[in-house]
Amino acid sequence: VKELMVFLDVAVFEIILAYLEKRDWKEAFFSVLPQRKGAVPLGEVNDSSKHVLSGKEDDNDSDSN
Repeated sequence: VKELMVFLDVAVFEIILAYLEKRDWKEAFFSVLPQRKGAVPLGEVNDSSKHVLSGKEDDNDSDSN
């Protein structure tokens, strides 16, 4: 648990430093957040991301109708 808290403290510090450099919270946050997590800002999810999130089940439903 202590290691996680140190990691979070460092991440918050890096985001603040990035903000001071970029003067944009969104850019700062996404420059620090690992890209492998696939995070996107709310309201900016594209159609391919929605498809991945919903899975293939929707495709099967539309094919059967």
